[in-house]
Amino acid sequence: MTTSHVRRAFKYRFYPTDAQAVELSRTFGCVRKVYNMALAARTEAWARQERINYNQSSVMLTAWKKTEELAYLNEVSSVPLQQALRHLQVAFTNFFGKRAKYPRFKSRKKSRKSAEYTTSAFRFRDNRLTLAKMRESLDIRWSRPLPEGMSPSTVTVSQDAAGRWFVSLLCEDPGIKYLPTTDAAIGIDAGLDHLLTFSTGEKIANPRHERRDRVALAKVQRRLAKKTIGSANRAKARHKVAKIHARIADRRRDALHKITTRLVRDNQTLVIEDLTVRNMVKNRRLARAISDAAWSQFRSMLEYKAAWYGREVIAIDRWFPSSKLCSSCGALADEMPLSVRTWTCECGTIHDRDVNAAKNLLAAGRAVAACGAGVRPQRSSPGGQSATKQETSRREP
Repeated sequence: MTTSHVRRAFKYRFYPTDAQAVELSRTFGCVRKVYNMALAARTEAWARQERINYNQSSVMLTAWKKTEELAYLNEVSSVPLQQALRHLQVAFTNFFGKRAKYPRFKSRKKSRKSAEYTTSAFRFRDNRLTLAKMRESLDIRWSRPLPEGMSPSTVTVSQDAAGRWFVSLLCEDPGIKYLPTTDAAIGIDAGLDHLLTFSTGEKIANPRHERRDRVALAKVQRRLAKKTIGSANRAKARHKVAKIHARIADRRRDALHKITTRLVRDNQTLVIEDLTVRNMVKNRRLARAISDAAWSQFRSMLEYKAAWYGREVIAIDRWFPSSKLCSSCGALADEMPLSVRTWTCECGTIHDRDVNAAKNLLAAGRAVAACGAGVRPQRSSPGGQSATKQETSRREP
């Protein structure tokens, strides 16, 4: 059995003392300040058609610490500040590689509060984690054990909008190994009536996590809207709103983890549709439901777990007519409105719309794998048709 050598983050909740909370909050602020100052300097240099790399920004950080105005940067550990510059360098690398937009400034209220520590800035012994500039170890709730004999290479401390504190320990997990190869393959169609429909005929009900808390969420949001901006009561109201959003996100994440883990364990090949969720949420009638379904998060989980365990995920082109195509004879229907959930083909086969789409996705995925086509089949391949289109035409009568 092959080991995949996965570096995996183990996330735990912890409860800091008052002194630790003050120290970490100060560190978050310094990290944000350094990131924004470095971004501003690089943006100004970019306007002058110059470039500043990580080494140059690190020299700038040293100079900033020596000024009277920014002397408070010396009060926190230097490692998270250096890591902020590295994160900015990665952001610019992705921008120049056309994989991301231009880096944005961090906001005190909206941006994620986090600080990253490398091995020189923390001590981990006997499951006790002590960060730099702190005398006491963190009170971590060990909900699951770390890999035996493994020590974290990086520690990231964060606080979410609901005020909860988390620590993420990056370790190499030797327990993750490739699963035995099987012939099982499955097509997966995402929807709103049912969250997922499989080519086997199984359907996963849509939990609609946001709808369950919609009344409570609307109530606290109305209270928030009535509070004076900048007041302490508004901060308390915003905290209550964040707690409900966190509860919804936790339930959604837990359900998706269970579904994706089962799918990856049971199937060698998993075929999904390459949905453009970013464009789909522009539909004002369906935006809330689509966002609650979290199709992008489902795909992300499915892909990284498949990479862990030696499975294959194939994404079929979004323009492939999976719903209008008969999975029995290959005939293509002219129209298929969303209101039509069951339809009868000319060959006499009665189709459930979602199950039929999942079966067509599975057939197209097998064609992609057999023909060696890319994850997103080309619309103008040398032969005039993509692998999915070729498979479709072979099945047509």
